[in-house]
Amino acid sequence: MKTFHIFILFLSLISFLSAEKCHPNDKKALLKIKNDLNNPYDIITWDSKTDCCEDWYGVQCDSKTNRITQLNIHNADIKRPIPASIAELTYLESLSFHSCNMTGHITQAIAKLSNLNFIDLRHNHLTGPVPSFLGQLKKLEYIGLSFNNLTGSIPASLSMLTKLGGLLLDRNQLTGTIPESFGSFKEDFYLYLSHNQLSGPIPKTLANANFNYIDASRNKLEGDISFLFGIKSLNYIDFSRNMLQFDFSKVVEFTSTLAHLDLNHNRIYGSIPQALAKLDYVALDVSYNRLCGKIPVGAGLQKQDVARFLHNKCLCGAPLPKCK
Repeated sequence: MKTFHIFILFLSLISFLSAEKCHPNDKKALLKIKNDLNNPYDIITWDSKTDCCEDWYGVQCDSKTNRITQLNIHNADIKRPIPASIAELTYLESLSFHSCNMTGHITQAIAKLSNLNFIDLRHNHLTGPVPSFLGQLKKLEYIGLSFNNLTGSIPASLSMLTKLGGLLLDRNQLTGTIPESFGSFKEDFYLYLSHNQLSGPIPKTLANANFNYIDASRNKLEGDISFLFGIKSLNYIDFSRNMLQFDFSKVVEFTSTLAHLDLNHNRIYGSIPQALAKLDYVALDVSYNRLCGKIPVGAGLQKQDVARFLHNKCLCGAPLPKCK
């Protein structure tokens, strides 16, 4: 009898170890996604006979529930739209098709992924607008849509994402203005908008946000951004190659956290403010503007490349030649 009980226990153990973890609904959804992507077996080597939680590329499951929480496919040559069947992975928290040559619009089906906190669709060939429905996904902490062919304006609804810490929209064909509602971001925030066709003034409401990093270079933005220089958390500012026009000499304060300020190729006039020299160090580029006067001493300005100060009206002093 004792031997029999040991045998039953052994069979139970074998059954437990061999039991598939992957939830059947999730496995069915993944196989449908694979079919919708035209079965790219060279990248998505998903075999229906194996456990999707253990053996499938790009798939991760929750250790307790065994529901699929991550689908991260990188560096594939898929050349297809994002399949609507993605909506069937209802527990998904992280979705990435990075550098996969994805095409078409960003599918509305993503709006059904209410648990999503991370979406990375960078380096593809996606077209159409930045979807306003992303503002419905309240758990989103990161949106990466850089290096695509997205058009239209930036939806103000994205400011409804109170947990959002990173918004990457650079290297698209976006037009219109920066939404005033973006001043409501309270998390440590990274905003990438460079290499688009954005225009108009920068909303003064942005001074209320908790930015760490703003890159809005290579657009058609206008006006005065000096109100941004006092944001206490801001470390990196790049508004180079725009149409900014303001008196730089009137700036009386810079946040102590500022380490990078790039304003080259604008229409900024006046002189470089003395307040800038009070910083420990700042990587500054003000070339191709309309500045005049002596470069302040401090903040490592004298040790920087002379090219960062060239092509102004009458700047002088190290690292440029002495003032007359």
